[in-house]
Amino acid sequence: MLEILILILFCVAGGASGWIGVNLFPPNILEKFESPNEAKIFATVVSSFIALLIGVFFQQLRKKLTQQNRTTPTDLLVSRSVGLILGLLVANLVLAPILLIPLPKEIFLAKPISAVISNVFFGLLGYNLAEIHGRTFLRLLNPNSTEALLVAEGVLTPACAKILDTSVIIDGRIKDLLIFGLIEGKIIVAETVIEELQKLADSSNNDKRAKGRRGLKILTALRESLKKRLVINSTKYQGPGTDEKLLKLTADTGGMLITADYNLAQVGQVKELKVLNLSELVIALRPEVQPGEKLLLKIVREGKENSQGVGYLDDGTMVVVEGAKNSLGQRLDVIITGALQTSTGRMVFGKLEKNPPTNKSDNKNVSSN
Repeated sequence: MLEILILILFCVAGGASGWIGVNLFPPNILEKFESPNEAKIFATVVSSFIALLIGVFFQQLRKKLTQQNRTTPTDLLVSRSVGLILGLLVANLVLAPILLIPLPKEIFLAKPISAVISNVFFGLLGYNLAEIHGRTFLRLLNPNSTEALLVAEGVLTPACAKILDTSVIIDGRIKDLLIFGLIEGKIIVAETVIEELQKLADSSNNDKRAKGRRGLKILTALRESLKKRLVINSTKYQGPGTDEKLLKLTADTGGMLITADYNLAQVGQVKELKVLNLSELVIALRPEVQPGEKLLLKIVREGKENSQGVGYLDDGTMVVVEGAKNSLGQRLDVIITGALQTSTGRMVFGKLEKNPPTNKSDNKNVSSN
């Protein structure tokens, strides 16, 4: 809504400039119009269209600069700003004697043109010098800022803010990831997420009420452990639900959305946003099992097929074992035959070892008997 209002103001300002400035047109152009009002209307329309194009250009430029500033460390922004200011200062010092020189009327435009050129040249020169030699300047400002120096050299990438979804808070695993330092940067919790957790906690449904209370409890624990690193964003976004508002917040902040919702993660990727699916991260951290590997596995229940038994690895991965239906509760040697990766997790397949090794102590006892 604000962007549309800005474009309207550009159009109005451009139209007013055309209406007032029509008298500046050369007489031969004004003679082509039947009346002065027709000339004013033409100038107003053309000026409004040009102002609209200028407004669109500046809006795109503003978005690009805002996105760049959000991902640039404060130290670098300060060094670039100081370089630009010093460049403009040098430009005006060099320009001052030139402006005092009297010039004939035929070349009166030389002074403003030289002023523009010198300010642009020395301003860009100062900015580029700060960009190239910024690490030296940063060292003078803060000798202990090793991280800023590494960012300036391109060794490190500045951390972006992380936006937490309702599902990932209720899930609870995000707390351990943050405590162990696997996720860096500011942690942003939108106010709409807190409202959704409160709504769940006040629900008459027992399951929803338990999820809401669990989410609020985890959020309280995060507040106590993260302190000022956890930020509550109170920006009000227009949208049909929490997911849409979180996507807008992620786009505006240039941060990364952390969620356990598969569909929300897919929508974020379609909109070219940074998204971390916690379920995919957990799957990626699971240890790999290779075909032919032998595992000692406890069969805990029957499988879907007649002869299948089901066991679980230490990380919770389900293993379907052929021929283990009648061995419930037993620990058996299983040979891995393959694995299947799905969007919800991983499923491993195996079979019983045909000739399991016998216990040497048992053989000795049998021979002695």
